[in-house]
Amino acid sequence: MDIYQREISPDRSPLPVEIVETDTDLYYHIALTLYFQIERNNAAGRDSVFILPVGPVYQYRRLVWLCRQRPLDLSRLHCFFMDEYLDEGGKRIPADHPLSFRGFIQRELIDPMPGEMKLKADQVLFPDPADPAGYDRRLEWLGGAGICVAGVGINGHLAFNEAPEPGEQIGKEEFKALSTRVIPLTRETITINSNTALRGAFEQIPKKAVTIGFKQIFDSERILVYFNRPWQSAVVRKLLFGEITARFPASLLREHANVQLVMTRAVAEKPEFQLR
Repeated sequence: MDIYQREISPDRSPLPVEIVETDTDLYYHIALTLYFQIERNNAAGRDSVFILPVGPVYQYRRLVWLCRQRPLDLSRLHCFFMDEYLDEGGKRIPADHPLSFRGFIQRELIDPMPGEMKLKADQVLFPDPADPAGYDRRLEWLGGAGICVAGVGINGHLAFNEAPEPGEQIGKEEFKALSTRVIPLTRETITINSNTALRGAFEQIPKKAVTIGFKQIFDSERILVYFNRPWQSAVVRKLLFGEITARFPASLLREHANVQLVMTRAVAEKPEFQLR
């Protein structure tokens, strides 16, 4: 059977699947998952170490709202954000750039958090293109991530761990060992990100980024992958039912011991192939 015509349901999936109704439900799912995990870790006297994306977006304002309604001790929270766009010189784009992930997190998570819960600078890390190994050392020093939250790109990337270009050879285990680094973005990523963020102005998307390594993601104790973009209806089927290969990096998650997929009902539906 064509993988694009496969049904997705909790009882017909090689990985645990949860289907929610709307984008808003998905944002609250992320926020509540993080909130309750911090609460549990606090009660056990443990740090909360999370690898986090910017996209999906808008879960962080829900987390701030939860913290305002029910204050939570965030002093042992460590947030490792996955990536950032780079300029032509290989430096992180300015935080006030409209595409800056650092700027987004500052506005959505750090600034709105009540004063007593406001995260300190050393609790919020982004990979540094000048010292990517330092990011990995810090994560390793904290014992690795308890939870990694991720989305999946149209070519199967997690963070910006891009699929190899045609003709480029890399095996599964080699891909799983990739650490934090500076990379060129693929045409697929540039194109779909311009559709999401810039209404198709693909020439305005930066051509390079610094990304957390696939190793750091795969070494996480638990990985939660979220899908809410309409085009991810095909992507999630490749992840679940396609070949396990570095050519579609997200498929490698099927070899991780603790992965859950959460998607909107629209993503779970079979893709409709028709002219529009």
